[in-house]
Amino acid sequence: MSTRAPALPPEERRAAIIAATLPLLLERGANVSTRQIAEAAGIAEGTIFGVFPDKDAVVQAVVRAAFDPEPTERALAAIDRSLPFEDQLVAAVVIVQRRLENIWRLVSSIGPAASTPTPPADFAALASIFEAERGRLRTDPVTAARQLRALTLAVSHPVLCHGEQTTPREIVTLLLDGIRDRGCGRDGVHEC
Repeated sequence: MSTRAPALPPEERRAAIIAATLPLLLERGANVSTRQIAEAAGIAEGTIFGVFPDKDAVVQAVVRAAFDPEPTERALAAIDRSLPFEDQLVAAVVIVQRRLENIWRLVSSIGPAASTPTPPADFAALASIFEAERGRLRTDPVTAARQLRALTLAVSHPVLCHGEQTTPREIVTLLLDGIRDRGCGRDGVHEC
């Protein structure tokens, strides 16, 4: 005897189906069946069609949820501001890397089905970390946030970094200090 899934309001049911579908898409790609989705969500297959018109709508909802910047922005805003500045940035890079990795995994597993317009990135939460150090920066906090996110993307992408991912601390050091030797050219002896 099977037990029925508890009754949920439509938005909660949609959210539960989306949450259950993401791991399936990562594992099996867009060829996942509605039967597999229903099993993963612990519901009858017909329940899916009570809140989604078809499987493609489920896949697109999962993609939109994965690309939604809001959870990342909340996580960035929750970083402990009492930590040293560099540690705050390392925590931010960890969050951004995790988001990028999840998106890349989804895109590579489902291909063109993942092409959905995404809202432009809001750098406010990340920029707020730089705000306390504004006087020590050569750029404004929003530009610094944009540069940190771009650098993280460039040195974290599995294809671009040839499988040798840069650590969050290395990314922060590269952003803040660059790659030039601190003594380079300053004493008139070292030539760079």
